[in-house]
Amino acid sequence: MQIQFPERWPTTPAEAIALQQALAPQVVLQDRLPDPIRYVAGVDAGFEDEGQTTRAAVVVLSFPDLTPVDEVLVRRPTTFPYVPGLLSFREVPAVLEALAQLQTEPDVLLCDGQGIAHPRRLGIASHLGLLCDRPTVGVAKSRLVGTHAEVPPDKGTWVPLMDRGEQIGAVLRNRASTKPLYISPGHHTTLVTAIALVLQCTTKYRLPETTRYADRLASSGTARSALGEAQQGRLF
Repeated sequence: MQIQFPERWPTTPAEAIALQQALAPQVVLQDRLPDPIRYVAGVDAGFEDEGQTTRAAVVVLSFPDLTPVDEVLVRRPTTFPYVPGLLSFREVPAVLEALAQLQTEPDVLLCDGQGIAHPRRLGIASHLGLLCDRPTVGVAKSRLVGTHAEVPPDKGTWVPLMDRGEQIGAVLRNRASTKPLYISPGHHTTLVTAIALVLQCTTKYRLPETTRYADRLASSGTARSALGEAQQGRLF
């Protein structure tokens, strides 16, 4: 993958916030995905050594059958503190290294985190999309900013996520009677497409297969191969 590695990363929250404010206007909220989409990827990050080491996982799945075809797990020193709203500066350096090692290029990335559903409209999915020039979607398990109505219990239902009079995402019930997910476009995607992709990547679990595989790999601390498990018919 062609990746724009920054020459330097911000080292303070003030620098990171300033960069987010500068980058946010560059986010494109229009669909620029290939037709057909052949590969989707899940992106997630975890930490070990009391946060001193970042683990970044990327798992690529064929689409629409959702069979794992490639995966990378990378470890690198954590260089930015934990600050809500600035998690991309803590996680993206390792994620970029993982993406650079893929043998199969994904057409779209589904990230465990926010897209534009962010106070400065630049969550990890949007930030990563700009750096990779790749369509991205934010798939978050919890709300960072905004308000919303109660989501109906049926699969596929959703309500707008609003912030300061702007719709920044959707609260989606991708499985009946389970906790909803917070979906927002990252880059080169619309909200309608983001919702459709998440539903198409959802099987019998709350998380879509993309981020579910990546979450398991990033959280395990060991490279429990999604490829090997899938080949043996054990889909976790």
